[in-house]
Amino acid sequence: MARCCILVLLDGLGDRAYASLQGKTPLQAASTPHLDRLASMGCNGLFQALRPGLALPSENAHFAMFGYEQSEFPGRGYLEAAGAGLAPGPRDVALLAHFVSLAPQGNTLRLISHRPRATADEQQMLAALVAPYRQGEISVGYHRTHGLDGIVTMQGPVSAAVTDSDPLETDSPLVEVEPWQEAAGDQQARDTAAALKAYLLWCHARLADHPLNAQRRKKGKPEINGIVTQRAGRWRQVDSFRERWGLQGLSISSGLMYWGLAAFIGMDWQQVTDSADPGRDLAQRLRLARGQAAAYEFIHVHSKAPDVAGHSKDPFNKVAAIESLDRGLGRVIEELLDDEIVLAVTADHSTPSAGPLVHSGEPVPFTVAGPGIRRDNVFLFDEVCCAGGALGMLRGADLMYLVLNWLDRAKLQGLMDTPRNQPYWPGSRRPLLLG
Repeated sequence: MARCCILVLLDGLGDRAYASLQGKTPLQAASTPHLDRLASMGCNGLFQALRPGLALPSENAHFAMFGYEQSEFPGRGYLEAAGAGLAPGPRDVALLAHFVSLAPQGNTLRLISHRPRATADEQQMLAALVAPYRQGEISVGYHRTHGLDGIVTMQGPVSAAVTDSDPLETDSPLVEVEPWQEAAGDQQARDTAAALKAYLLWCHARLADHPLNAQRRKKGKPEINGIVTQRAGRWRQVDSFRERWGLQGLSISSGLMYWGLAAFIGMDWQQVTDSADPGRDLAQRLRLARGQAAAYEFIHVHSKAPDVAGHSKDPFNKVAAIESLDRGLGRVIEELLDDEIVLAVTADHSTPSAGPLVHSGEPVPFTVAGPGIRRDNVFLFDEVCCAGGALGMLRGADLMYLVLNWLDRAKLQGLMDTPRNQPYWPGSRRPLLLG
């Protein structure tokens, strides 16, 4: 009987078909003998974290995959803050932020470029210039995470229900910071929006007049004279992963958001770093997972490589990343194919390798192999062939129930071995006492 499910998450693996690839997706065009072998050994389908056509960021997709409702989601700003070790308080608000180059245009500020090239000394100086700030009872801090990226924290009577200032597209004006529609009548949301707007304008004025930018202008470099924000979040109360699913979980991943998500749901995490060789990275992470399989019942192994390649907007870059990952899987697959392991491979979302979208809403392939798992007639691992598999179309809410089933931990509905109707068996039950 399998005791551990290893979920290999190839971030942004799904894609669209391109004429440059003879009408194929990058995954279809790539040579993937080891992923194809895995598909031929088990059961296949398509996976959609929420619903077809809905383009999700990784944090929302992962949240659904781990069996949580979107209404419980704390916001990416909070997750990155937690992953960075900032430990925001339950009433604090955290937002993603990064430095940009801006130019006045009428009564607006136009975004010229995201994250202009800056030296390490410049990065540290800029971070020190934009904090602390205070407006009324609201205090604002800036915490650099890496490069020109950071996290803005807000303390006091604040709300996370405020809009982004980042327009994403260059040559566009910064977006007005406003309360969400459903929070339009909330005074804290209005005050938070006003304080955040004032902070952003203060940052621009402070940076524009600083000698650092005077020096950059003399050298013909773009000014770094503002910051933009997005995806505000704050802590919420949720069940831990173990409480909800009865499994001890581990995430082997790179990136603040994944570490913060693991911390938020009470899952352990092991920090790894990305190199220029995603296949080698994946092989190392899978070996780590195999070594931890006796201590954990669910292990999330993550690679960002397909998503990063997709954002380059060159389908051939994504083909190369996928082929590297397949080679990495091939180095360790024999170590993972035993009676103790259920091995699943999928993605969180599709990342198009061309066009204006950051992510897109097409489903992604899913394959799983292990003891007792049915074998269907799929022999290729891609977005089209997996659609003919026996699993059909899976949704995010389905995944953890399937994991429990594959591990022989699914509770027969109607049984109540604890006061709480948990989906796993056995529950944390109490023995019947004789006196």
